[in-house]
Amino acid sequence: MNISRRGFLKTTGAAVAGGGLAGTLDIHEAQAAPTRLAGTTRTTTVCPYCSVGCSIIVHTRDGKVVYTEGDPESPINQGSLCSKGMSIFQLTHNNPDRLTKPLYRAPKSTKWEEKSWDWTIKKIAANIKKSRDESFTAVNAKGQTVNRTDGMASVGTAAMDNEECHIYQKFLRGLGLAYIEHQARI
Repeated sequence: MNISRRGFLKTTGAAVAGGGLAGTLDIHEAQAAPTRLAGTTRTTTVCPYCSVGCSIIVHTRDGKVVYTEGDPESPINQGSLCSKGMSIFQLTHNNPDRLTKPLYRAPKSTKWEEKSWDWTIKKIAANIKKSRDESFTAVNAKGQTVNRTDGMASVGTAAMDNEECHIYQKFLRGLGLAYIEHQARI
């Protein structure tokens, strides 16, 4: 096939113009049709996952979240969201796939078991105590008092506010943790 530069430009221009016209028609049809957001309340919030602070628009109807999207008016994210921010709808209480009860898989088991919150909290506390007791160091090799445990570490979350972080930090230091990190720095 032998095509000139002028013929290529004409063909490309016609294709772009046709695509633009088709896109315009689709937009007008979409605007005329009722949307799933009709009758919803629009609220802005901040993504809880990291410290960037992306703005999210949450659409609710009858007290239930029906849709979430990035806020195009936000100077931080300009409407875009990462994969975590895009999946925030999955956290809502009306998501049928959201886990609402603790699941436990025993060592060497292939099945998950549903457990109560009381059982789960006691199990976590027992595991923390066991690990701390096994790895606690009161005095180091130089004879200095260190009172720390090297058997546990913590990676914090940007979803907590300053007060929650302060209390959590006191809890971790009280246990003797030396390895404390924050997810926003990783």
